[in-house]
Amino acid sequence: MLNLNDLLIFVRVVDHGGFAAAGRALRLPKSTLSKRLAELEREIGVRLIQRTSRSFAVTEIGRDLYRHAAAMLIEAEAAEHVIKGRLAEPSGTVRITASLPIAQFRLSALLPPLAARYPKMRITLDVSDRFVDIVQEGFDIAIRNHFAPLSDADLVQRRIYDDPVWLVASPDYIREKGAFSRPGEAREFDGLMASPSESVWTLRNDQGSVTKVTPFPRYAANETISLLEAAKAGLGVACLASSFCAPLIESGALVRIFPEWTAGGVATTLLVPHRRGQLPSVRIVADYLIAKLSRRAHDA
Repeated sequence: MLNLNDLLIFVRVVDHGGFAAAGRALRLPKSTLSKRLAELEREIGVRLIQRTSRSFAVTEIGRDLYRHAAAMLIEAEAAEHVIKGRLAEPSGTVRITASLPIAQFRLSALLPPLAARYPKMRITLDVSDRFVDIVQEGFDIAIRNHFAPLSDADLVQRRIYDDPVWLVASPDYIREKGAFSRPGEAREFDGLMASPSESVWTLRNDQGSVTKVTPFPRYAANETISLLEAAKAGLGVACLASSFCAPLIESGALVRIFPEWTAGGVATTLLVPHRRGQLPSVRIVADYLIAKLSRRAHDA
């Protein structure tokens, strides 16, 4: 393949009608231009410009090469303008993947104002509770809730917040079963479990005490909103992240049981494929979500 820099020099020499004027435009010595053109001619095997101390004429083959090389430079400059435009103003598509609870309780209210602020930027949200390979599937941002550390070592991880898990139930359920005052009474209530195999909850308090409770497994669902609805319906007691159930506790739709104790915690992390080379649109969306989600978690 021909040296693209040499083609650029050739086009500019032809455009300016000589080496001296082209050298001034490119801010390169005339001797450098002459040497690079000679190298291009040597590689091609033909003369492109007939030049003497008194004449300067582009050969027939030189005119053919000039036409194609000039078109190539125009396309290169157009590509540069596209990139500079993208870097100057956020634009293009930003693809986000998140689980259903995050999408419904958090992103559904946060993303529309951001999209309205940047009309040239298109946001797409894929809602899925399955594991998503964001590199292979072409996502720019993933937001994940997780109990254990994530194994995505090749991804940039930005921890947003850690959310304590509370035990909650409906007021009707509390009235029916009676108020529970200590974890030892947990075996007397109906458990809304996160999976059919779950049977034990590990509770901790601020003093560092740890206890395990074994509720009766009344209902199982591996999805947060299903457990939340089951708790609101009075089926039993659920372990839910505080940020999801705090508004319902405040409104009186749910009651927190054993308020001195938590059932572990769930972390929320934002992941992006690369730290370097991110488009401004991706950085803006990521920074916006981290700021907003962190603030809402703190407010909750």
